[in-house]
Amino acid sequence: MPGPTLKTIGSYEVEREIGRGGMGVVLLARQPALDRSVVLKSLRRECADDPRLLARFEREAQAAGSVQHQNVVAVHDCFDWRGRSYICQEYVDGTDLAAALGRGRIEPRIAGLIALELARGLEAIHARGIVHRDLKPANVLLSREGEVKIADFGIALDGAARALTQTGHSVGTPHYMSPEQLYGERVDARSDLFSLGVVLYEMCTGMPPFEADDEAEGGLIRRIEAEQLLPPRSLEPRIPRALSRIAVRCLRAKPKQRWESSAQIRKVLERHLGALTSLEVQREIADWLCGCDLVEVRERETVAATPAAPHGSRRFRVALVGALVASLAIAGLLWLMRANTFDRGSAWLSDTKHSRAAIEASVVQLTRALGEPSAAATSADSSAEVARSALSEEPGRSSARRDREVSSPQSEALASPASSQTPR
Repeated sequence: MPGPTLKTIGSYEVEREIGRGGMGVVLLARQPALDRSVVLKSLRRECADDPRLLARFEREAQAAGSVQHQNVVAVHDCFDWRGRSYICQEYVDGTDLAAALGRGRIEPRIAGLIALELARGLEAIHARGIVHRDLKPANVLLSREGEVKIADFGIALDGAARALTQTGHSVGTPHYMSPEQLYGERVDARSDLFSLGVVLYEMCTGMPPFEADDEAEGGLIRRIEAEQLLPPRSLEPRIPRALSRIAVRCLRAKPKQRWESSAQIRKVLERHLGALTSLEVQREIADWLCGCDLVEVRERETVAATPAAPHGSRRFRVALVGALVASLAIAGLLWLMRANTFDRGSAWLSDTKHSRAAIEASVVQLTRALGEPSAAATSADSSAEVARSALSEEPGRSSARRDREVSSPQSEALASPASSQTPR
């Protein structure tokens, strides 16, 4: 970008321009006081004198600044500098979903994980009474660490504020807008859920759900109202039924027929994908980003070095608990066996060695499961095999001991009266 004139803006050192649109300019800057990179957004000079655009710009700062969530781009500051307004916000080092979709459709699991993070972000936005109104791939940022963040609240609507658009006039990106938004009607959170359905459908299939025969919005609205869309699974059979159902229900023309809330979608996705934490989701997305060369791995960087949690995290934990319980059960069983034979002289030493060996084998299995998730599924079975081995050896040893006892005088003295009587 030309210009030494933009070297500093307030307390920020401008590095370069990273985006320019019809109304605004986006700059990458450095905040020396906190030693961090930030993004500065401002209106273009020719738009800065428009009171309506200026009000929308201020509304963006207020709406985004009121939401603090890991899946929403954070706003740090809003200030004026030499007659122009600026928003300082979090810099997300990575790419956006639009660039990822430029490579084609996204594998179903990753599409589900991204949709899960978007649902979590929308849940936080809607909890503040805000409707984003412009959820689309270009406004979904993917960081190098696998974070998914919703950006650009430029046309967001605060439930307590007056709409920035007049009735009958729509604002947004038509292919991602709900029919009520296309009509310019007042919208609620369910309009964002329609947009989420469009994004999920496009991630899974590589194409938008509704395409008009002409460029006019009227043709698009007619297709949406007629619900003329092919289910995602009919285009790509590998797509799980759960993802297909989520997308189709989001895309219902009537808001009452859609999901009730983003929280409801989040819960369905969590059941389908497993009880994953945000960190586990980020690891999988980061690995995918690096594997697809959507972000470059820098020297000495280990974005994808941390192993992703296995898909069946819940099954892994259940198997691990099972292995622990089995190990404790074996230890208790063998301790009882040792106690039973304590008064049998030298046999106790043999039992102790046998018990110790079995317990050590169980501990080895458990340790292997803790250090190596792939071993967790077999750890419980291995521990059970140790128990069966111990029990299968015990009867033989007890039988030999009984043979010795029968031939000894002491065993004859302990025999029951009925067995010691001589028949007449």
